[in-house]
Amino acid sequence: MKKCHPATVAVVLVAMLALPQAVGAQQDVTAVINHIANTYTLTPNITYRTVSNWDATLDVIQPRGLTAPNPTLINYHGGGWTAGTKESVTIALLPYMQMGWTIVNVEYRLTDVALAPAAVEDSRCALRWVYKNAKQYHFDVRKIVTTGNSAGGHLALITAMLPASAGLDNTCAGDRAGGSNPPGPNNTDELKVAAVVDWYGISDVNDILAGPNTKSYAVAWLGAMLNREEIAKQVSPATYVRAGIPPIVSVHGDADPTVPYSQKQRFHQALDKAGTAHELITVPGGRHGGFTDAEQLKNYAAIRAFLVKHGILAGDPRGTGGTGH
Repeated sequence: MKKCHPATVAVVLVAMLALPQAVGAQQDVTAVINHIANTYTLTPNITYRTVSNWDATLDVIQPRGLTAPNPTLINYHGGGWTAGTKESVTIALLPYMQMGWTIVNVEYRLTDVALAPAAVEDSRCALRWVYKNAKQYHFDVRKIVTTGNSAGGHLALITAMLPASAGLDNTCAGDRAGGSNPPGPNNTDELKVAAVVDWYGISDVNDILAGPNTKSYAVAWLGAMLNREEIAKQVSPATYVRAGIPPIVSVHGDADPTVPYSQKQRFHQALDKAGTAHELITVPGGRHGGFTDAEQLKNYAAIRAFLVKHGILAGDPRGTGGTGH
């Protein structure tokens, strides 16, 4: 099969199929889609924890016939912690399937079920579930990447950066280990993430909880808690910037009306000061997602180069070859 750029699958497919003069490109994209359809399997709605009579579920999307650990992407959907579903973002994961990754697509508690920090607790428990079930599903715990957009980007960041000492893993006690696997890590064990791919995620919750950047979704997530500023700090990735955290690559539009670009700039300045590997991919004039095909091609090329640079992906950093294997 002739390989094309991974972003082509997600952002160029419709355009290629609509242009009769691009027969060769159409055949290439169709070949990629067929390859994914023939080689991937989806196991939906696995319960990774039950809390307050609510089942938290996730989907495992993986290449068929795995016999060895495979690089694994944990994805968190967006929606301002108040809306969204894991199913709504499944198609956006196609570029990672083209790279050969195993994907864990996570559902978590929204505000209609529980306020902050419930979504963060669930996200961390999902990471622990991946560790506990690594043998059964062939997850490569040395190459776990967290990702997500908007509130999902926030959860990807906080999941990777949060130390066990913060105490938000304690609620994972008694969660399902799954299958016949051993119990796995204790809730005080540090779990390593190899990198974070953050799509316009929130890095400073207090910044959007009050003041000129106040956002209704943040107010809804924290509710009327008396200590909401303290909780907002506890669940803010900016709180945990320090040496030794995973490499972080962020994509953010500089005209984003939903998550201020200014806080992402401050976040990456702090990462730089801490000596952490990072890259901020700025989309000029970009708003809250909805980037053009050309912009997405550049974004995915930069993400892939970042992951190759840090030894998480193998292959050509220009995105012309190689997989996560």
